Amino acid sequence: MENRNGLVVDCRLSLATGTAEREAALDMASARPSNHGITLAADKAYDVAEFVAALRQCNITPHVAQNTSNRRSAIDGRTTRHLGYAVSVRRRKRIEEIFGWAKATAGLRQTRHRGLARVGWIFTFTAAAYNLVRLPQLLGKAA
Repeated sequence: MENRNGLVVDCRLSLATGTAEREAALDMASARPSNHGITLAADKAYDVAEFVAALRQCNITPHVAQNTSNRRSAIDGRTTRHLGYAVSVRRRKRIEEIFGWAKATAGLRQTRHRGLARVGWIFTFTAAAYNLVRLPQLLGKAA
């Protein structure tokens, strides 16, 4: 999701493992072409030293929520001191709106299909439908 308008930019479906979400996030973020700095906002589950280091190696600024419960965070002061970090952490909750809409309105709470390819296609289709539903709201703001 891009933070400015809340539109889905990319989506992936993968088998559930302990690291699948972080691997998919790294793949999607590193595939984004950009002439300026890219930031990636994520929740506390992404506050892992290997993930943060991989993002920095790809010239992506990690705006990951700090997980300081009985451990040391991989996000340090060079990231958290910037105003953009606070904005990213605040807007990060919008991603949950997308998943909530997909489950409640688009019927992804329980899929009819089985298999990674079929469910992945439905997931991508649902993300595109969410963008189409969101567009009139965004165009109304511009007018």
